[in-house]
Amino acid sequence: MRTTATPPVDALEQVLGELPLPWVVTAEDLKLALRALLVHAPEQWPTGPLCRADRTAYPCLLHRWARRVLRSRGLLDEVIDGLVERGGQLLGVPDGRS
Repeated sequence: MRTTATPPVDALEQVLGELPLPWVVTAEDLKLALRALLVHAPEQWPTGPLCRADRTAYPCLLHRWARRVLRSRGLLDEVIDGLVERGGQLLGVPDGRS
């Protein structure tokens, strides 16, 4: 039985496992991680939340990788969520609202 603490697993994740973190997290890695969070945001579906980009169970592989990269630099989840909210507004990422 899957709990909320168990990350969802799709076929790709069964083969690859988790994406590894970079040995040294650079500014470019941080930019890529923030972009991954914006692109791989959750969308509500009748079956539950799915990743907006690849329609796998949320949080998807890239979303989890991005959060781990940002956490490795000392950012808290609240700060990461704030960056996602502001970044989405600044970059014009659609939020699904009309």
